[in-house]
Amino acid sequence: MQYGPAVRRRKLGAELRALRARSGLTSGAAAALVGWHQSKVSRIETGASGVKPADVRLLLDAYAVEDPELRELLLVLAGSEDGGGRQNWWHAYRGVLPPAYRDFISLESQACAMRTLETSVVPGLLQTPEYARAVTRAAVGTLEEAKLDTLVEVRLARQEVLRSDPPLRLSAVLDEAVLHREVGGPEVMTRQLRRLLDAAALPHVRLQVLPFAAGAHIGITGPFVIFSFPSRSDLDVVVLDHLTSSLYLEREEDLQAYSEAFNSLRIHALSPEESLECIAALAGAA
Repeated sequence: MQYGPAVRRRKLGAELRALRARSGLTSGAAAALVGWHQSKVSRIETGASGVKPADVRLLLDAYAVEDPELRELLLVLAGSEDGGGRQNWWHAYRGVLPPAYRDFISLESQACAMRTLETSVVPGLLQTPEYARAVTRAAVGTLEEAKLDTLVEVRLARQEVLRSDPPLRLSAVLDEAVLHREVGGPEVMTRQLRRLLDAAALPHVRLQVLPFAAGAHIGITGPFVIFSFPSRSDLDVVVLDHLTSSLYLEREEDLQAYSEAFNSLRIHALSPEESLECIAALAGAA
C-alpha cells in the first residue's frame, strides 16, 4: 500500500530490482558496473530515493535490457520525456497540483488501459469543460478564479490520452446516479450526457450504466480506478480517492480483488448498447 508521491518511485525501484535479479547480478556487482556505491542501488530499488533518467539508462544498459517499450516506460517513470519527445506536461503545473495528483496523472499518461467505477460524477477523462468547472468548484470550495481555470485546464489536458497513438483503452461503469445528478444545471448536464454518447462511439471507450435496479452491489463502498500497463512490466495499480488524498493499492491480492469486483460490476450493469440507450433518453436524444 502506497500513497501518491511514492508510487512511481517505488514501482520503478521494484522493476529495476527485478531486472537486476534477472540479469544474475547482485546489487554490489551492479553498482560496480556503473561506478556507484552499493547503497545507491539499494536506495533506488527500495524507493527510498529518486533516480534520474540518465541513471536509469545506465542500469538498463548494465542489465542488458533492450526492449524499447519497457525502457521507454521506465524512463518516463523516472521523469524523462515521453515517446514523442514531449516533456511531461503536468510539470508546468507543479505550483498548483499536489504531488498525489501529479503522480496520478503520470500513471494515467503511461497506462495502456484504465478501468473505473464512478458512483457520483462523470470520469474526468470524459467531462466537458463546463461540467469539469462545476465539479472542480464543488470539490475545492472557495478558490481564486485563475486557479480554478488552471485546474479545469489540467483536467481537459488529461483527456489527450484518449486521442494519443495508441490511445488509452477506457472501460467505465457509471452508477445511474451519475447520470441523474445535475452538475452545473440542466443545460450543462445535457451537454455532458451527449459528450458521453460521443465518447462511447470511440472503439477504445466502453461505457456501461449500473442501474438503480441492480440494488446493492460490490462497488457501493466507493469509486476506484485500475491502471494497467504493458504486461512485461508489473506496474498495475488500484487508486482509491479520498477527500484529501489518494490511496494506492499494489499487492497482487488487492489487484485481483478489485479486478474481480470490476468484472462483477460489468456483469450486473446494462450492456454497452442498453447503456447508450439509457444515456440518450436522459439527454433527450433518443
